[in-house]
Amino acid sequence: MKLADPRLTSTVALVAITAWIGGLLALGAIVAPTVFAAVPFALAADTMAVVFARFDKVAMGAAAVVLATEAVRARGGVAVRDLLRVVVSVALAGMALAEGLWVTPTIASLHASGAVRGVGDAGQKLASTHALAEQLGKGQVLLAVALIALHVLTIEKRGVTG
Repeated sequence: MKLADPRLTSTVALVAITAWIGGLLALGAIVAPTVFAAVPFALAADTMAVVFARFDKVAMGAAAVVLATEAVRARGGVAVRDLLRVVVSVALAGMALAEGLWVTPTIASLHASGAVRGVGDAGQKLASTHALAEQLGKGQVLLAVALIALHVLTIEKRGVTG
């Protein structure tokens, strides 16, 4: 099997996507609501800021893996049928970078400065940045599902008899 074999590159990309989106769903749907329900707000906010900052590194690493697999596949040129997968991969990676390099640090900084969501100018900025984080998370999940489907659809069938 060659390095650029779509079965290999798709497998590697799909493992990265699974870790990324599985972690995002677990944190957003289970961990954050549980921590905020069980722990005093200030401690919960500080804790989740650290958790999301660490997870952002995982997400950006996974994005790098996905883009690397696309680069390996593209060494021999990109077929028209592969373009949508490449575009979705780049958009998904851009969302992870925006969240990891700007959104999460902004939320953490606002929490650290004592901002309370919706209260005062800093609180309004916190509320809008948190809403953006939620939208980016949902967008990443939707694009990841689309990317998984595109990987499945763009792998050539080999040796299939029927």
